[in-house]
Amino acid sequence: MPVKKQKDKRDLLSINDLTRDEVDELLEHTAKLKKKLKKSIPYQPLKGKTLAMIFSKSSTRTRVSFEVGMSQLGGQAIFLTPGDIQLGRGEPLADTARTLSRYVDGILIRTYSQDDVVDLARYADVPVINGLTDLLHPCQILSDIYTIVERRGSYQGLKVAHIGDGNNVANTWIQAAALLGFDLNIACPPKYQPDGGILDESLKIASSKINILHDPREAVKDVEVINTDVWTSMGQEAEQEQRLSDFQGFQVNHELLSSAPPEAVVMHCLPAHRGEEITEDVLEGKQSIVFDQAENRLHLQKAILEKFL
Repeated sequence: MPVKKQKDKRDLLSINDLTRDEVDELLEHTAKLKKKLKKSIPYQPLKGKTLAMIFSKSSTRTRVSFEVGMSQLGGQAIFLTPGDIQLGRGEPLADTARTLSRYVDGILIRTYSQDDVVDLARYADVPVINGLTDLLHPCQILSDIYTIVERRGSYQGLKVAHIGDGNNVANTWIQAAALLGFDLNIACPPKYQPDGGILDESLKIASSKINILHDPREAVKDVEVINTDVWTSMGQEAEQEQRLSDFQGFQVNHELLSSAPPEAVVMHCLPAHRGEEITEDVLEGKQSIVFDQAENRLHLQKAILEKFL
């Protein structure tokens, strides 16, 4: 079927939809937006704009940060689950995309399949933002990179380790490392490696080192950032017992941190299963920047909203 597009329509389906210069611009603008908010300076460039938020997966940080972000920028957000709209009764995604495009100025979607996000963007006549899929989580990693840059001034020469599942977070760290040119170690059990297609594509363009390892202690040597995520993501609950067994030895704890530089910081995109992928004392410890990371979802995503809407 024919698809009508606005000439200036841009979608954010993965980090690869941005250039390195555009990432730098987003990071710089995020800092300005955060400063304005801290100083209570009104800034409403999206006044009169509406964002539709389609959530097939539950969320705390993604929903609240985008909804609050739209409000602070002068716009409004409409929260929609499949049960709220006809997607839940079998309406084609193409019809939903074209209908919503007549009502709103942008669509955020958080769902399972990356293909659904791609299809939504294909038929929507307004910008589509990927709020998370099983394959990718671009908004999370962009805000994580902002959090790192906020502390160290730049991502130049950065070395990051991701410990645990080769999931959507790991896949997006790989894309970011290739695009921005920092080193990345992924440590995961052999059965839980990142997506092979994403890894191959990224290695073709990477000027930095991207390593897939199976020893967490080796992965954290000489890194500045240690990142982890849950071992069992939404939709994988039936695999939980097997995963708890398979991921033994991949916990971020003080023993693992002893193999890393003492100045290394710990990140987790949350929610955390304390005592599984990360211990309580590390999550609450002096090396943790987890809640700075969570806060910065708001500021970075406001920059995304302003750029794309």
